[in-house]
Amino acid sequence: MPLNKNGLKIVQVDVKDVRFPTSLGGHGSDALHTDPNYSCAYVTTTTESGKRGFGLTFTCGRGTEIIVLTVRAMKRFIVGRNAADIFADFATFWRQITNDSQMRWIGPEKGVAHLAVAAILNSLWDLWARLENKPLWRLLADMEPEELVSTIDFRYITDVITKEEAIQMLRDKRSGKEQRIKTLLDKGYPAYTTQVGWLGYSDELVEQLCKKYLSMGFTHFKVKVGLNLEDDYRRCSAVRRCIGDDKYLMVDANQAWSVNEAIEWMKALAPLRPIWIEEPTSPDDVLGHATIAKALEPYGIGVATGEMCANRVMFKQFLQSGGMQYCQIDSARIGGVNEILAVYLMAEKLKVKVCPHAGGVGLCEMVQHLQYWDYAALSATMDDRLIEYVDQQHEHFTDPCVVNNARYMAPMKPGYSTQFLPGVLEKFSYPHGTKWQKMIKEGLFPAPDEAELVN
Repeated sequence: MPLNKNGLKIVQVDVKDVRFPTSLGGHGSDALHTDPNYSCAYVTTTTESGKRGFGLTFTCGRGTEIIVLTVRAMKRFIVGRNAADIFADFATFWRQITNDSQMRWIGPEKGVAHLAVAAILNSLWDLWARLENKPLWRLLADMEPEELVSTIDFRYITDVITKEEAIQMLRDKRSGKEQRIKTLLDKGYPAYTTQVGWLGYSDELVEQLCKKYLSMGFTHFKVKVGLNLEDDYRRCSAVRRCIGDDKYLMVDANQAWSVNEAIEWMKALAPLRPIWIEEPTSPDDVLGHATIAKALEPYGIGVATGEMCANRVMFKQFLQSGGMQYCQIDSARIGGVNEILAVYLMAEKLKVKVCPHAGGVGLCEMVQHLQYWDYAALSATMDDRLIEYVDQQHEHFTDPCVVNNARYMAPMKPGYSTQFLPGVLEKFSYPHGTKWQKMIKEGLFPAPDEAELVN
């Protein structure tokens, strides 16, 4: 049933640069991102009746201020609109905000512009779910196929999937949906951990964490690689010894290698039986990924990628080419839930498993909703599908993800699980938050330059 439009005129879109000092502990460190401060551009959308939606896009610290400025530049597309009208014709709104005749020049549908779009759209989806008093995954699962498909812009992807095909795919999976929802509510969704494998961690800490996550029921462990082959083999061997031969190992190079280098490096690591290599080369090199995947197939190693894939068109090419065996959508990288749904539909048609990228700030909270919907309404399977889990920054959210026995438990509160707790913005907004002022005064971080003073 359409929403009542009364009070749903959007009167304010606020955005904050929020950063957490994770670089102090080496958390999140990999071959290319050696000192990340997990951060986000955090958007609050408010209607005239006081209803609010919360959205974010994940960053690694410096540069978040650029996304903040871009969100502010995009307010013109949303302030004054009625949220009910947006939701009733969401695909049209999506095209308007991503394809403005002037602003699309700084994209189109990629980079900083698309990250800003994601934060805005995530706040709108959170608002919609709150208005319907449902968690986002249930809002999506309860939609009629026609309504869900109406939120997607199919431009550029109809050579792989059309609206009509998408509607039929969703209709075909109606049978058994309520039982699958019951399974999710009873048992949750399987997870894997990256927490054991950051490059900045000592060998002792890695071993300690492997034991911790084994005791928590995890069977899949991911390790960061890519700087030094000898060190990688030693660290991955240590993880393999800790977890045993019956558990699963994955490795992630975070774009560190050339194509041939990736192939040779992974052949050297093959005796440790990793099931995938993640982001082996440039995130834009579709054919390079396909070459790597073909070369590593005899070793039983698949290619996983997507966390920095720019848009549905790039995903289309990766899926068509055989360049990914594991599709890693990111809830804050491409254009919000609308575009992510398009990627799920293409992946399902082309029979590529979706295993979302998570971690960071709020990504675990968001991607659980997407994967829950996928199982309930689209793929109808959890076979060889996992959600990444990184155990940090959850304490800042009003509805943090809950992982028990290595499974994501169903989020039940209305929304997209993206609202910060009271006080988080006051403490961690950069650079004027109380925590940042204290750390800057203590010399833990340099004072910001003029370009960063946007909050």
